[in-house]
Amino acid sequence: MQTYDVILPAPMCRLGARFDGDALTQLDFLPLDTPISKQLDARAEPLACELAAYWSDPTHVFDLRFALAGTPFQQRVWQALRAIPPGQPTTYGALAKQLGTAARAVGQACGSNPLPILVPCHRVVAAHGLGGFMHAAAGAPLDVKTWLLAHEQHAPDHGDA
Repeated sequence: MQTYDVILPAPMCRLGARFDGDALTQLDFLPLDTPISKQLDARAEPLACELAAYWSDPTHVFDLRFALAGTPFQQRVWQALRAIPPGQPTTYGALAKQLGTAARAVGQACGSNPLPILVPCHRVVAAHGLGGFMHAAAGAPLDVKTWLLAHEQHAPDHGDA
């Protein structure tokens, strides 16, 4: 079993977090019955506060120190994901076209995202349906994706009207 520096509550699951120094490097969705951490250290407290703000307001912009380890292509995809506004999902195909690549490659990069929620890979869906999530096509990962999309569905649009 994976070890985590902290396990935090979330409305639909638990979140296991790992840090490298002060930088958040991994955030995993865990079953609801996973015990949460009783004490939060100086690295975990800001993460818990930022996540609480997001649970209250899906338009919350995260202000956390994090480090994303991935290939140059994955980094490009993850940067594009961070530009997708809450409540305005896009498709794998549309994102692939924007990046000049294939939808399947975008899907693989999304599935390899080590910091879901902060890098909102859940905002990318299939042309006809939900698509996958965390390299899964069914089960608990899609339940999490469905919850996150519903949470953001009524997010106010902060863009130009």
